[in-house]
Amino acid sequence: MREFLSRRPRLARLASEVGKFGSVGAIAYVVQLTATNLLWAGGMGSMAGQVVGTSCAIAVAFVGNRFWTFNDRASTGLGRETFLFLVMNGVGMLIQVGCQAFSLYVLGLEGALAQNVSGNVVGVGLGTLFRFFAYRTWVFPPDPVPDAARSQT
Repeated sequence: MREFLSRRPRLARLASEVGKFGSVGAIAYVVQLTATNLLWAGGMGSMAGQVVGTSCAIAVAFVGNRFWTFNDRASTGLGRETFLFLVMNGVGMLIQVGCQAFSLYVLGLEGALAQNVSGNVVGVGLGTLFRFFAYRTWVFPPDPVPDAARSQT
């Protein structure tokens, strides 16, 4: 596998980013699940608990993605990156909450299991696909000057 990836540096870089993104996402997901379920157990409503829990996970994800997953990409300014990260996570959260709202209000599934499956499995899965694409494309864009070209100047 290493030989295969060594002959395909772009694929190797993508595989590395996917692995790091997945690791950061797993940690953020545990934060989100824990916070959401604790808030629900404490009496907070389904939708509000989901939003607050997801917001906690967004903070964890920003730090991990900026300083580990995409640390080799161009730094376009912490303010710009934070703003775009929050916008893209807002869209990701709408995808997640939309799945949960569909389950709750259209299908009438009100139990904790249904809420976890719709919001924390289906919604998170679809939101994660969107976030990975958005982070790579807009939030942490590739460096316009490759390392090899920079070292020759």
